[in-house]
Amino acid sequence: MQEQYRTIAREGVHETEVNRSRFLCALAPAATEQEAQDFIARVRREHPTATHNCFAYVIGADASVQKASDDGEPGGTAGVPMLQMLTRREVRYAVAVVTRYYGGVKLGAGGLIRAYGGAVGEALDALGTVVRQRFRLATVTVDHQRAGKLENDLRATGRAVREVRYAEAVTIEIGIPEADVESLRRWLADVTAGTATLELGGEAYGDA
Repeated sequence: MQEQYRTIAREGVHETEVNRSRFLCALAPAATEQEAQDFIARVRREHPTATHNCFAYVIGADASVQKASDDGEPGGTAGVPMLQMLTRREVRYAVAVVTRYYGGVKLGAGGLIRAYGGAVGEALDALGTVVRQRFRLATVTVDHQRAGKLENDLRATGRAVREVRYAEAVTIEIGIPEADVESLRRWLADVTAGTATLELGGEAYGDA
């Protein structure tokens, strides 16, 4: 698995104009290919009179799924440059739709490639990206007496506390880099006098 990946910070739209043609780039995070396709369909419904609704998306931390469409523009002048902009910026789990309203001036193949790729690049700059880091999920179990202080200490040392559950004992679910597992074990034993237990779970991505 990839140790980390970059994705879009938030959904949004950024507009540019090239030779009187309007280019609206809608960007959104997409966890699955279905989410990407649903977003594309939504944008098309919002712009039924547009000249073109071209798209590109990259799914998977390793960019295993990549799709692009020129939607009637000359082959390779819209979807591919959009996709190349996403992959060049190392953006994953993301979908881009560029809606074009033709302004009466032909741009030519080179102009189209620059306009569509540029629209995605400008939208990425405007909306921003975030890095997601791969974490190992782990559950710390501790008695009620030590739970409050331990939770505060975990947060204070920069560990990602995901959930705290109170029952007979208190379980604190955290996310930690794989490399930190053994040092966390030692630290827990030290701060709880050996009373806390650590159980490792699966893997997930979270904010770096």
